[in-house]
Amino acid sequence: MPVEEGKKAPAFTLPDQYGNKIRLADLAGQWVVLYFYPKDDTPGCTIEAQDFTRNLDQFSKLGATVLGCSPDSGESHLKFISKYKLQVSLLSDPEHKVMSKYGAWGEKNMYGKITQGVIRSTVLIDPKGKVRKHWKRVKTKGHAEAVQRTLNEALPSPSR
Repeated sequence: MPVEEGKKAPAFTLPDQYGNKIRLADLAGQWVVLYFYPKDDTPGCTIEAQDFTRNLDQFSKLGATVLGCSPDSGESHLKFISKYKLQVSLLSDPEHKVMSKYGAWGEKNMYGKITQGVIRSTVLIDPKGKVRKHWKRVKTKGHAEAVQRTLNEALPSPSR
């Protein structure tokens, strides 16, 4: 059962690029942008990671932590981060357990061929741990900005 907007986000613990365990429970009280991507250092994934990095200051100002997640190893993530000077934390899910819980692993149709793989998608989790928005199939260009707009709209506006 993939995630549903308005429902509690599935708990997870995954290693980041340094091997540190990142737990959703430890991020309670802040917004979390969790984006799933197929592979380090490929064209679409690089664009997406660079866009999130470019917008990281804005996400921080809005109280959000941005996490990327792919099946790649921490070592692969470190090379990817170093090559493109990325600033987002990247999580490793080689067994696709968290991806499956979030509907980011499954059947894909590539040029008429059905395969199993990572479904590029993003989940915005609110400070209470609920799924605020689920982008089920993402096009990389402009996606980070779309997530930021949604986050901006979700925040209470300052009273005048």
